Amino acid sequence: MKKVVVVLACLILMSFVSDGFKAEQKRYPRVRKAYEEKGASVNQILEATSIKVDELEIYIRVFKHSKELELWGKAKKDSTFKILKIYDICKTCGLLGPKRQQGDMQIPEGFYHIDAFNPASNFHLSMRVNYPNKSDRILGVKGKLGGNICIHGACVTIGCMPITDAQIQELYLFCIEAKNNGQVKIPVSIFPARLGDNNMNVLKDKYASDKSKLDLWEDLKQAYDKFNESKKLPSIQFLVNGRHMVL
Repeated sequence: MKKVVVVLACLILMSFVSDGFKAEQKRYPRVRKAYEEKGASVNQILEATSIKVDELEIYIRVFKHSKELELWGKAKKDSTFKILKIYDICKTCGLLGPKRQQGDMQIPEGFYHIDAFNPASNFHLSMRVNYPNKSDRILGVKGKLGGNICIHGACVTIGCMPITDAQIQELYLFCIEAKNNGQVKIPVSIFPARLGDNNMNVLKDKYASDKSKLDLWEDLKQAYDKFNESKKLPSIQFLVNGRHMVL
């Protein structure tokens, strides 16, 4: 009996915390305006893919070369993701390759997740990714890694991934709904390009002398291929040398 009571208490607490996130976000004028202007389009996209809003989980992929941000979604009970929308990244900076220190103007590359929401951002609305991750801390310049890398509006960047204000309104709502449903980590994979075999061969030829980039891109390609084949998120383990095990 005690076990049942504990389980019920945990479920109630989880529900309270989850519901509280959306309510807290809606205290902010920009979020309320986003729901007024983009709530219907979010619901239409989910209805078209047969995903109920209160069951939504999401995954984000970013492709630097083509300046695209893909939003994938699924219902909690499902194992495979469906493409929901592709957003254009409207401003970029830096070159292909990972971010290794503060001020290098690079957009990171690797395996991340959203770790903060800012409903009163200087860039309309923003969601921060957890750069530097474990790999960045191993391979980057110690003590000078930088941070505050975000997906945001306003179409300006010094290492972030901006989309238009109208687009960030919509994407922000998708992310609120997923987090409100209990998705603790919204994964964000940032790729140099779409890593099909042809593109990968081009990168290998062009960057043949840059082993650090090629090592990262080999890891990213494994994850890219696994997801494209199965539409399931691979498991990523960070290794002590900064590389990744993709399962």
